Amino acid sequence: MTVRRFLQGDLVSLRVIFSIALIWLVFELQNDRFLSATNLTNLFLQITPVGLISVGVVLALLLGEIDLSIGAVSGLAAAVMAVLNVQHGWDPALAILAGVLTGAAIGLAQGLLFTRFRIPSFVVTLAGLLAWQGALLQVLGNTGTVNLTNSSVVNLANTFYSDTVGWIIAAVAIGVYALVTLGGHWRRLRTGVTTEPLGLLVLRLAVFAAVAFVAIVIFNSDRGLPLALLILLGFVIGFQLLTTRTTFGRHLFAAGGSAEAARRAGIRVDGMRVLAFALCSSMAAVGGIMAASRLLAVNQSSGGSDLLLLAIAGPVIAGTSLFGGRGSVWSALLGAIVIGSISNGMDLLALESSVKFMVTGGVLLVAVVVDAVARMHRQAEGRV
Repeated sequence: MTVRRFLQGDLVSLRVIFSIALIWLVFELQNDRFLSATNLTNLFLQITPVGLISVGVVLALLLGEIDLSIGAVSGLAAAVMAVLNVQHGWDPALAILAGVLTGAAIGLAQGLLFTRFRIPSFVVTLAGLLAWQGALLQVLGNTGTVNLTNSSVVNLANTFYSDTVGWIIAAVAIGVYALVTLGGHWRRLRTGVTTEPLGLLVLRLAVFAAVAFVAIVIFNSDRGLPLALLILLGFVIGFQLLTTRTTFGRHLFAAGGSAEAARRAGIRVDGMRVLAFALCSSMAAVGGIMAASRLLAVNQSSGGSDLLLLAIAGPVIAGTSLFGGRGSVWSALLGAIVIGSISNGMDLLALESSVKFMVTGGVLLVAVVVDAVARMHRQAEGRV
């Protein structure tokens, strides 16, 4: 039974967590600095921009669509924010808002184009990839680089909380998780709804508490709990609730599972697609702004290199299906950890960029094959 569920993809989170543990073990054996507090803190700082962008990518993937413009959009949004703040003296909050709204407007326009004219999303967003790269160069102008100096912007990715604050945040998180988990359990019991055994819920709570405890110990051993990680977790949890606890989320999964069946059920599929792409580009903008905050600058290469590959590969590696209708926003975080761990480990081992690209591409290919195999097994069992 367990093997069958594994093949069908039902235990994908367990599979990914096991993969992360294996990756960390391999790199620690090769370089004993990998699991040091300093390197693990750097790892989570490195994956934050990619993870934020991947949160939006999950929404597109759940519809069975793809957005190839997210890298360029992240760079353009960061450039808009930087130019308005540094060169035009805008308040940092307003400049950041303008950058995020730039992303939202781009996603809205691309979503309307591919739904209105029935153009495949990868074609529209591929054109966007080229167009928004050009817009990035236009916004930056002749200088090519804008250095960020405003503390409100810079501190987004460079703030670390003290030991005491870290423990308080961990305690609050554990308490909230316990209230939500056990409260939901008792509500389902009172209404006669089938629920998980209490022992399993207590075990899950214990694991969560242990992870939070170890994480705080590690971060406090270095610079402290990073604000960037809290921002990433906040968006992941928020979008997870959006996709699992709201009508929007139910319609999103329905449209991704079978667009025709969703239409017959009265769901406005085209509207869902437009909204999902607007949110996807908005999160690309958020990720771009966080990347700029960490690097203290925006330049002509912002949003380029392998950012697009990593942001899409992460959720797929962590179990969000390319075929639509299956996945979780948590895959954005888990996938970013997998991809980031591989990249970070290879950097510590001083491997060449060519090797890094080949290894990352191979991991993505394996993930896609596993996704396809899981889909075939579900279809063989009569499941979508």
